[in-house]
Amino acid sequence: MKKLIAGVVLGVSLTALAHGAGDPEAGEKNAAVCAGCHGQGGTKPVMAVYPKLADMGEVYLYRQLVDIKAGDRAIPEMTGLLDNMSDQDLRDLAAYFDNQEVGVNQANPDLVERGQALYRGGNMASGVPACAGCHNPQGKGNEPGGYPRLSGQNAEYVAKQLQAYRDGSRAGGANAQIMMDVAAKLTDAEIEAVASYVSGLH
Repeated sequence: MKKLIAGVVLGVSLTALAHGAGDPEAGEKNAAVCAGCHGQGGTKPVMAVYPKLADMGEVYLYRQLVDIKAGDRAIPEMTGLLDNMSDQDLRDLAAYFDNQEVGVNQANPDLVERGQALYRGGNMASGVPACAGCHNPQGKGNEPGGYPRLSGQNAEYVAKQLQAYRDGSRAGGANAQIMMDVAAKLTDAEIEAVASYVSGLH
């Protein structure tokens, strides 16, 4: 019985660490520099090729910030921006952006049917798995697994990332190998369709 209780306590503690390590209020203080590209609260980027950061998932956002700071994920526009931030600063930033509400975009009606079929069912002929398996049927992501929310994300950004996974220019970080394997089997038309679909998914 003591072992069972200890296991439950440990499990709850680890869950708290995974989900509650950042302080959103503290993160807001460092978020001003991010607004120049990602918009206030990470909700409306100034360019569609920049991601919405709002509600992407704290675990995912934190991992990306760590990779960007370490140089494992090269983003020229962010060079040096994180250099003076501590690990706790990065956790706080991730928590802040994850606490913001994100709106959805309008998917291209001509691409919805194809995008939905790929997102929900994959492509059995080419071996592409359903995106919903990792990113949730509603596109809300998988926080414990570190898979980001896709619902409402800018289509141009999603397409750019899928292309980067496919050509190997985005190869580092957690889950990168999975995404590289998936993207390698996607055609340009499939990338366009699924990127448009998730931008309007809600």
